[in-house]
Amino acid sequence: MQFSQRYSTIVLLSGLLAACADNPPSTEQTVTSEPFDVQSLAKTDIDLVGETHQKMLFTDLRTLAEKLYKRNPKEWKKGNHASLEDALNALFTEPYPEPESKHGTDCIRLAFEESYQGDRVAAFIAGLSTMIMDSYGNKHSYYILDRLDAQTLYNSARNIEVAAWMLRSKLDAKGQPYLQSSTQGSEVNLSFERLFGRLIANQDTIAQVTADRTHRIIKTTLQTVMMAFIPL
Repeated sequence: MQFSQRYSTIVLLSGLLAACADNPPSTEQTVTSEPFDVQSLAKTDIDLVGETHQKMLFTDLRTLAEKLYKRNPKEWKKGNHASLEDALNALFTEPYPEPESKHGTDCIRLAFEESYQGDRVAAFIAGLSTMIMDSYGNKHSYYILDRLDAQTLYNSARNIEVAAWMLRSKLDAKGQPYLQSSTQGSEVNLSFERLFGRLIANQDTIAQVTADRTHRIIKTTLQTVMMAFIPL
């Protein structure tokens, strides 16, 4: 079996397995395909896989942002937006926002600073968005000569784990979560955990595919009790 065929099969199977594990059958889910683009002739299968994974990541990020805004409606109103949808559109329009000129993991930390008066959901999601884009070399399209870095992608997956932990555990001076998410009173919403699981799995998968393509070894990191971000 040729190189490109083998990796296409691996990624397809991993995607199907992840979908089966995380997403029960739903009539609301549809399968779509991208229209043919002549530029795709200058791409390898791995380039196309990287672009697809990135699109999936940002689809899940937007869903995560919407869920957080619905549980924390006062946050999107801080930006003087007319509606939640307007707040989402602003959050996912490039260039991605950088609250208080902070980027990546610094922006994620901002969402949990006691003194911060801005939109905490925007800071959290913008931090994730810019950190993930950094892991993809700040590109949306890839061609034959482009190369993703497996270690950077792997590190970004670990940083998503840290961000999820912060969202669950960080409390303000009154002992309340800075942002309501998976737990609200006696109610537990596992959809947040599934979203984070998909984000992490997507980054880990493309990191491993990239490592195999470039014959590099990923230096794994053991997260300690004191969770900390890893520089990309």
